Amino acid sequence: MTVEGLSKKRIEFILRISPFAAKLLRRTDTTENKSKHGFTLVESLITTVALVIITLGALSYQYHAARHSRIAKAQITAARTAQLLLEDWKSTGGSLNYDPSILKLGFTGPLQIPSLWSEGQGVGVGSPLNNGVYTITVDGLPMTAILNWRDVDTDVEAEVTLRELTVTVGFGEPGQEGLVGGSLTSVLVNLPPIVMATYVRVDATSG
Repeated sequence: MTVEGLSKKRIEFILRISPFAAKLLRRTDTTENKSKHGFTLVESLITTVALVIITLGALSYQYHAARHSRIAKAQITAARTAQLLLEDWKSTGGSLNYDPSILKLGFTGPLQIPSLWSEGQGVGVGSPLNNGVYTITVDGLPMTAILNWRDVDTDVEAEVTLRELTVTVGFGEPGQEGLVGGSLTSVLVNLPPIVMATYVRVDATSG
């Protein structure tokens, strides 16, 4: 067989199988497209799940960050309130007639001491001033303050007494103690109170 005859036979064979090859190629292409389509759907599902997880994580972080920020702000506010009361009370020489309500800053009272405090929790050492507590709301945060005093030492000859002054500021209003739950209000109410103390010299003339 000549080279020319071989070439003709190859050409005829190729022409005969061309329709079959074309069909096979179309089937392969369709299968590949289906595979690509299915893979794209799986990718989409994985991407969606990942986005949901990331979004939930971000929202959870923002919630806890805002919550801790509010708690920190509340503690700072309570500490400043306690310091204000302590310094003002000390400026009167630790007078037993001191009344925070005369400051005209929004203090109300004296009110009945909450049961939780009367049991000794969160109450400074000594006797409650005016036998009651005072309430005030600062930046939407209700607080309860109790002022305690006690004479720790006395010089009889000099007629001078060293008096300890203690201011305790808790969160919430009387009757709100012991709240349970996951709300921010219950968390603030159940936070430990802010306690500050100082000493003042009381002589016989200042009482």
